[in-house]
Amino acid sequence: MHLTAAEIAAFNGNGYVVKPDVFSEADLRAIRTAIAAMIESAVRELHAAGELQHLQSDASLETRLARIMAAEPEAGRQIYARLLGKGGGGYRGPAMFAMLTHPGLIGCVESLVGREIVGSSVYRIRPKLPGWAHGEVPWHQDSGYLMAHCDRHLIVTCWIPLVDATLENGCLYVIPGAHRTGVFRHYTGGHGGFLEIPAKDLPPGAIPLEVKAGGVLFMTNLTPHASFENRTDIVRWSMDLRYQGAEAPTNADEAPETYTPERDPVTMACYPPEADFVIRSPSHPEREVRTATQFEALRDRYDRAQPYMPGRGWTPLRELQIAD
Repeated sequence: MHLTAAEIAAFNGNGYVVKPDVFSEADLRAIRTAIAAMIESAVRELHAAGELQHLQSDASLETRLARIMAAEPEAGRQIYARLLGKGGGGYRGPAMFAMLTHPGLIGCVESLVGREIVGSSVYRIRPKLPGWAHGEVPWHQDSGYLMAHCDRHLIVTCWIPLVDATLENGCLYVIPGAHRTGVFRHYTGGHGGFLEIPAKDLPPGAIPLEVKAGGVLFMTNLTPHASFENRTDIVRWSMDLRYQGAEAPTNADEAPETYTPERDPVTMACYPPEADFVIRSPSHPEREVRTATQFEALRDRYDRAQPYMPGRGWTPLRELQIAD
């Protein structure tokens, strides 16, 4: 599977393209099962500690966490935190590695970055809970979170709904063509604690993108996007995975211990705290990470080392509000 010439043109012109049916229902089963198992483990642990009364064992993946959050909010928040781990990318098991290296997805990514493909460990599992304000994500560009010298490189975000993403349950919104403007000024401490581009700074033309489970929304790192309230009674589960070509700065093959405050920032990977890994390299196949075991060990090493990343110096949102 690859992107067609028309899809590539749409991606370059608009900053995004939606490709349906990249993943089959069978492809998604393993990651859905892994998420369900993590919820079950957290539920059992909290129940044994007397911190959760009702296990909601008869609920589906789409409804279980929502039911727990509605009935026992504190337990629900604990499960949410344990499930996501470090920034939503805590899970590094075989099902995650299978998603990151899925042949159809990698074929599409190749259409955008070339045959040398570096995967980013900046992946996230995202449960958007019904009526929960923290699950809303304000307008931002992914480059706002990355090192500034990476702004000129293409880093592809692949947003993958694990259930159908609709207007009602909080699908993503994008602003077509706004990626050509470059990086907007972001502010820290926005809605939910995220980085935020104030609406007054954004161009008009935002549109919602409904995507069925198994489809993929491909975006550039400069594409402004946001998601809003889930007005249904199910959890809108999704994942976002990121990839780049060999020309973009990376920490693949670098020791995490080399990322210190003394290091020149322009020599750093785009997101130093988490490990990049080579998925495909026809020129240096020995660099490829080919097993889930290798991937897990790499993630563990970076988690232990906690590499340094300098900030971009974005202004706190409250200062903008005071100025206004």
